[in-house]
Amino acid sequence: MSAAPPRGVVLLTDRGATGGSAPGALVRVVAGAVAGGVRWVVLREKDLPRAERAALAADLRPILAAAGGTLIVAGPDPLGGDAVHLPAAGPYPPPRPDPAGQLRPWLVGRSCHDAAELARLTTEDYATLSPVYPSRSKPGYGPPLGPRRLGELIRLSPVPVLALGGIETPDQVRACLAAGAAGVAVQGAIMRAPNPAEAAATLTTAWAEARAGHARAEVSHRGLGPTVPAQGSSLTARSGHGRPQPSTATTDRRASEANP
Repeated sequence: MSAAPPRGVVLLTDRGATGGSAPGALVRVVAGAVAGGVRWVVLREKDLPRAERAALAADLRPILAAAGGTLIVAGPDPLGGDAVHLPAAGPYPPPRPDPAGQLRPWLVGRSCHDAAELARLTTEDYATLSPVYPSRSKPGYGPPLGPRRLGELIRLSPVPVLALGGIETPDQVRACLAAGAAGVAVQGAIMRAPNPAEAAATLTTAWAEARAGHARAEVSHRGLGPTVPAQGSSLTARSGHGRPQPSTATTDRRASEANP
């Protein structure tokens, strides 16, 4: 394992969905998505020559870095970064030495679609499971897992799972979180949106609210509540500083023993 895996709403790029093939349009959509709360972006665009794809990655990384986000590159070539997302049967990237000559780990994700592919995971940091819903970008790809099967597969996974495929609405985001997903990977819902920032904000807000509600439900289920100090405890005992003072009864008893 390496860095923390992606969580929340993750954007997969598709410049064709922006209404044009120019990389500049994709950069504007990603900037809007980041403004709307997205902090993880997977750069696809595998049809581009490596030099153009590397230039695109170089344009996107500062946008994400300014918001504390991360760019992940689809495929084994990280294009100068340190995070990759691999296909189900794709090879690992070669080891990368740091300036001191030590080997540094990659952040590695892998696409999965069933229990057999999940069982083959070894040192990956996260996986995607797809398709959860029918996908407009890949019509006929499936059959869709649906939230119930998604949850069953998540329970088998040794790593956090991002739900992927046809996720476009807040209700779908909430259903994936309820199934146990660490995040949702979306493409068309943001890439095709007239206002990418607004579309991203709608989904990231749904995720944040659902996660907060899930956390409150867990606390309620466990019966947890605020810790109340025992009646009569001293300030030092309550604050955790210094040694707890003896109770009044103990003090009175010691005084009577010293003065029979």
